[in-house]
Amino acid sequence: MFQQILDPIAGSLVISALCAALPLVLLFVLLGVFKVKAPVAALAGLALSLVLAVVGWQMPVNQALSATAAGIFYGLFPILWILINALWIYRLTVATPWFEVLGRTIRSISNDLRILSILIAFCFGALLESLAGFGAPVAISAAMLMAAGMKPLKSAIVSLLANTAPVAFGAMAAPIIALNGVTGLPLNELSSMAGRQTPFIALIVPLLLVFIVDGRRGVKQTWPVALVAGVAFGAAQFVTSNYFAVELTDVVAAVVTVAAVLLMLKVWQPKETVGMGGAVQTAPEAAEAAAVGARTDSVAGSASGVSAKHAAGRPAPGSAAPTDNGVPSDNSRPGPRQIWMAIAPYLIIIAVFSVAQIPFVKAWLSHVGTVTFAWPGLDITDSAGKPIAATKFKLDHLKATGTLLLFSGLLTMLLYKITASQGFRIYRDTLVQLRWTIVTVTAVLGLSFVMNLSGQTTTLGFALASAGGFFALLSPLIGWIGVALTGSDTSSNSLFGQMQATAAEQTGLSPVLMAASNSSAGVMGKMLSLQNLAVASAAVGLDGAEGTLFRKLIGWSLGLLALITVLIFLQSTPVLGWMVP
Repeated sequence: MFQQILDPIAGSLVISALCAALPLVLLFVLLGVFKVKAPVAALAGLALSLVLAVVGWQMPVNQALSATAAGIFYGLFPILWILINALWIYRLTVATPWFEVLGRTIRSISNDLRILSILIAFCFGALLESLAGFGAPVAISAAMLMAAGMKPLKSAIVSLLANTAPVAFGAMAAPIIALNGVTGLPLNELSSMAGRQTPFIALIVPLLLVFIVDGRRGVKQTWPVALVAGVAFGAAQFVTSNYFAVELTDVVAAVVTVAAVLLMLKVWQPKETVGMGGAVQTAPEAAEAAAVGARTDSVAGSASGVSAKHAAGRPAPGSAAPTDNGVPSDNSRPGPRQIWMAIAPYLIIIAVFSVAQIPFVKAWLSHVGTVTFAWPGLDITDSAGKPIAATKFKLDHLKATGTLLLFSGLLTMLLYKITASQGFRIYRDTLVQLRWTIVTVTAVLGLSFVMNLSGQTTTLGFALASAGGFFALLSPLIGWIGVALTGSDTSSNSLFGQMQATAAEQTGLSPVLMAASNSSAGVMGKMLSLQNLAVASAAVGLDGAEGTLFRKLIGWSLGLLALITVLIFLQSTPVLGWMVP
């Protein structure tokens, strides 16, 4: 048996904490200063944490290696199992013409770039974040905004900032699930707490987007629809994460917000419209242009309907065959049935997860598909002699989020008539695309488990606890730094989640509040991560613009961090303490 030591280096808690921080410092310096690729930096951090665990914290070599294996396994299942299947579903839709139909549906709603920044970057980006993540929402929404007439740099900035709101629950809540895995805190409490923090940011983001697109005039003319979008998204996040299913938080929030914005636009329109190249039209002029466009689209749609009959059965290379109702090849607004087909994968996901939440179904899945076991080779107690919960694993292989996503993907294949061979090829391509992400995530989870099980994280937590009540202000900054440097809220939660919970316990704060704060505040750093900046630059064709984007966004990032830090601090006091589960 191995018992953790609180102050193994020179018998000093401060010196031990400084040594415990070295793997994280190495990881951040390699990423942020020397711009080493994330997989290499993660492996270097893992190697150093292993050396410190064995030499400094006196952890037996076999247990240190077993802890590494446990972290790698947890990185693969459930974290990467979620990410791989989520991205697979997204790639299935891209391989069919229906993805373009979805994009054209959104673009046909309005020709006002301010409205489109909300619909595309905020709403559709959140939908993509719920499935794909890892830069896909930024790349796709930026490209769509450019296609709508927005300038490249502004498209990138808008997409990066909009990606802030959904990240804490992105990739089917992978960050919150990772937080649950490394801390052992109840998933429903972590979900509820994050759902009582992120909605306040979601309320602000649409207003910031229209300000970036059109300055004060944009806010003055479009604040009603921006406010509706923010309220709808925030309310949906709160309700879903607290009372429904954490995995569906962003899916539901995105769908509800799109519906709310569309209903709003039926009864209200801004006085002026900002179109391609910043051209401004009054409402009557915009209405007349829309009417002309509708007549043109009607004629074009009829023509495309005829051509579609002749083109049926001749799919584009690498694409699945279109369904019998045909996919128009022009830019006309799709018909109702085509719109339903375009959003079908997301409706399937909602349906599958909803069925899985039915009490008797959920109970059956838990009964036949849950395995709990102690990880082999680990026999660890904390410095007080209590067993470490992280040595036990609960494997929900049937009701796991990734498994439900896999089933949703299979249903999507049936609906879109994608062959088994093509579905397998797309899955293989997804694994190839994520190969370095897989290395990074498993290495970071290995690093996290070694630090947690050896006692390095506990040492850091006790040292930080000496900050007392001030830790409530320090906690959000830790999460922000973690996401800004790793580019992943999941990785940041894996690294710092246990440390946040430990420090909270020592200072008398709520571990659930501080652990969730690592995720909620951390997402403010996502727009500054090197990975996301590189994706955005490439998507808009501005290679080497990462520095420019960084300078344009750092003020917004720090401002949002300050706002959520104030919220979290108040939640740690009697003022808003009633919000903590």
